Amino acid sequence: MNALPERQQAQCGDYRLSWREAGQGRPVLLLHGISSGSASWLKQFADAALLDGHRLIAWDAPGYGDSAALANAEPQAADYANALAALVSHLALCQPLLVGHSLGALMGCAYGAAHPDGLCGLALADPAQGYASADAEKRRQVFAQRRQMMDTLGPQGYGEQRAAALLRADADPQDIAWVRRGMQQLQPDGFLSAAWMLANDDINTYLARYSGPLQVWCGEQDAITPPAAAEALAARQGAPLRLIAAAGHASYLDAPACFNRYVRDFTGAIQP
Repeated sequence: MNALPERQQAQCGDYRLSWREAGQGRPVLLLHGISSGSASWLKQFADAALLDGHRLIAWDAPGYGDSAALANAEPQAADYANALAALVSHLALCQPLLVGHSLGALMGCAYGAAHPDGLCGLALADPAQGYASADAEKRRQVFAQRRQMMDTLGPQGYGEQRAAALLRADADPQDIAWVRRGMQQLQPDGFLSAAWMLANDDINTYLARYSGPLQVWCGEQDAITPPAAAEALAARQGAPLRLIAAAGHASYLDAPACFNRYVRDFTGAIQP
């Protein structure tokens, strides 16, 4: 696999952040999930049709890749949104489309709530919705399970054990290997901060303060954030739900042609 842009890094206000980018045109910010990073968007960067008219920017969230960890080890999505706003400012992006995958969807919603004029639309792909509305024991379990996996397996073992679960049942072995590689490059502290946010925040809190263009996408075979949960989220927001056939949780890898078409469709529907 190739076509992946080199990682860039800069001091963006108070944050040291890294990202990858390619293409020219309408900016599209790709926000990865809890177990990946900027390299996970390989098949988006490899799509000439998507790069034609779009400037793709895939960040490494704080604590991922070469991005410095947040000062707060127990953050909310708003903390990540502040870092994202610093990157948007540093790159002088004018109203990007945000495509948030899994936990990146929660971060994107927090950005949209705080900066309603700082984006042109929000796509929530296989969205993780957070557990803040659950009881204390459930929230504790969500975080403790991920901490135990990282403590006992480390990134290497975590990738070996969990990579295949992110993809469809008959996934391409190369895709499984790519997911595994990304997991094995995780920084444990960054991963656990994100896990804390997952356990203790709620996507609905932010969506209540966002009224711009919104779509929800989900892999039909997603066993991690299932289509039924995505459908319920879309219904609450009065947003369209677009399913992705032959795709698991990492729908952008399992079915990139469909995923990338959804990006193009969304930007095409938004007025300049």
